[in-house]
Amino acid sequence: MGIYPPCPRTPSSLLHPRTRARPPLVLLVPPVLLVPLSPCPPLSRTLPLPPPPSPPVEQQQKQEPEIPYLTRTQVLVAMGVTAIILWIIAKLWLRFGNVAIFSWRWQEKDLLLGIALGLIITAVSGLAYRFWAAYRKSADYYLEIVLKPLALPDIIWLGLLPALSEELLFRGVMLPALGGDHVAVIVSSLCFGVLHLSSPQQWTYVIWATIVGLILGYSAVISGNLLVPIVAHMLTNLISSYFWKIRRL
Repeated sequence: MGIYPPCPRTPSSLLHPRTRARPPLVLLVPPVLLVPLSPCPPLSRTLPLPPPPSPPVEQQQKQEPEIPYLTRTQVLVAMGVTAIILWIIAKLWLRFGNVAIFSWRWQEKDLLLGIALGLIITAVSGLAYRFWAAYRKSADYYLEIVLKPLALPDIIWLGLLPALSEELLFRGVMLPALGGDHVAVIVSSLCFGVLHLSSPQQWTYVIWATIVGLILGYSAVISGNLLVPIVAHMLTNLISSYFWKIRRL
């Protein structure tokens, strides 16, 4: 507390009698409040800066797309429906486009060539998955949608249905319909790659699928047998899916 005497500029003789008789004034204020206050600093020095605004929800979703959840039944039905649609497109193209399907015949030499090509594609895909971070992220996103809900025996359908239906359309019908030359291989491979686009951010997987499409397309043109890309495609799907699946069991 603090005690304040009468103002020194006013003589005590001039004070009112009641004022002279009054006891000194006692202020019941904590001493800390009696300390002279310094001038207030600028608000910019005392108030904390506001935190930077968080990015909008849409931007966060673009950076990290949410993986949609599908059940095992939904994935199997989607694979079956996709295979049927591609088969129907191929049949309609053959019927109304005046196109002859790419030749297909069973030969042991071409069977072995398809197996060897499938093993090479699988090995290169494994190296790309290990050393190419963007491709690994994109492949994991795609495989989380397709493979994660499936049981291990379901991988057989993942190997058979896409290999038969996609090779029938892109290499069996589209390739000869476009002329069977380099331009036909490139265009059919681009269409094959776009088919594997799972979201607008997953272009890395599309690039890889396009490269695989080029390999499969040229294997059909060079061998003259659609059996080669079918076997290579089937084997690549089976081996890659199996190893990806068992790593997450």
